[in-house]
Amino acid sequence: MDRVALRGLKARGNHGVFPKEREEGQTFIVDLVLGLDTRAAAADDDLTKTVHYGIVAEEVVAAVQGDPVDLIETLAERIARICLKHEGVLEVEVCVHKPDAPITVPFDDVTVTITRSRV
Repeated sequence: MDRVALRGLKARGNHGVFPKEREEGQTFIVDLVLGLDTRAAAADDDLTKTVHYGIVAEEVVAAVQGDPVDLIETLAERIARICLKHEGVLEVEVCVHKPDAPITVPFDDVTVTITRSRV
């Protein structure tokens, strides 16, 4: 299976379990790895035979900016479903970063990574 990766998609969202997170929002970063077969697209040099990663990026940003959820696990699942709706995408790995998570000790990042497939 071939891979198309999008790294570092950034969007503000109001996700989280605490009122401050819901009210003020914060930046979320999303990394995607889409699994698909790119041979037909490469052979014909044809965008319609692969995934249009620009459209996927816009849809993912809209999902982050959309209706709030408590957990980034839920947000990752939402994003995976969006990616798998694209014809040809057989598998997706989604990593949601929450670098401003409300943690009381020093940290660099909090992430949740999931892998989903059509099977």
